[in-house]
Amino acid sequence: MAATELEAWRVPDFDTSRAHPARMYDYLLGGEDNFEADRAAIDALLRAVPTARAGARENRAFLGRAVRYLAEEAGIRQFLDIGAGLPTRNNVHEVAQSVAPGSRVVYVDNDPIVLAHARALLTSHPAGRTAYIQADLHDPEAILGQPAVRATLDLGQPVALMLLAVLHFFPEEEDPAAIVATLVASHTTAEYSDPGPAEDGVRAMRRAGVPFQVRTADEFAGLAFAGLEMMAPGVVPVSEWRPEEGAPRPQPSEVGYNGAVARKP
Repeated sequence: MAATELEAWRVPDFDTSRAHPARMYDYLLGGEDNFEADRAAIDALLRAVPTARAGARENRAFLGRAVRYLAEEAGIRQFLDIGAGLPTRNNVHEVAQSVAPGSRVVYVDNDPIVLAHARALLTSHPAGRTAYIQADLHDPEAILGQPAVRATLDLGQPVALMLLAVLHFFPEEEDPAAIVATLVASHTTAEYSDPGPAEDGVRAMRRAGVPFQVRTADEFAGLAFAGLEMMAPGVVPVSEWRPEEGAPRPQPSEVGYNGAVARKP
């Protein structure tokens, strides 16, 4: 491999002693691409909220159903997945391209380890295209200005902006409302269960150095979907968003995530 290629594939230095949301989520889903700090943070969360693994699985299933709806019913062929996390099963491009092989997807995350895995595993159908960029949602304009985004997506055409299990890492002082626009989004909530364990879970995340904030359905809707046209059934527990007919579903108190899909009028 040429020196320039080696440099392109080199994983930047990163601090494994600090928990990171992408690796924490990987651990919640049973993955192996995480470190002791990530596992310690999630183990603390699980002691406070024992159903957190079920919530993560339901959130991932929501992603698959939402992308399939967008590709099949809404005719969307472009997806920008910010805070994509480590590749797992039923990634956005796999679901979208199973419906429309020409679909194009850009994945965005700020964890360097995600960069290495994404390059190796997020392989597009020949008719479509995928790209991965390392960037931070704190600077959305920089994301949209990335050459890989411009080369993969036509921003003059409809794009599904996806923020799955991301916004709860943005407390109010970071002004998350100024960051988001038309999107598919999900967010943790404590409104379906005893608030005590949820508050303990938030404290566990913050002790691990991870900003975290739960929001109610109304707060989530106001943050993420103001001025947008909500698709039925609106903001609901992710397990209740267009579930597969006859499939068993956990109780909302076991899930702890709200989700929704909306479009710009």
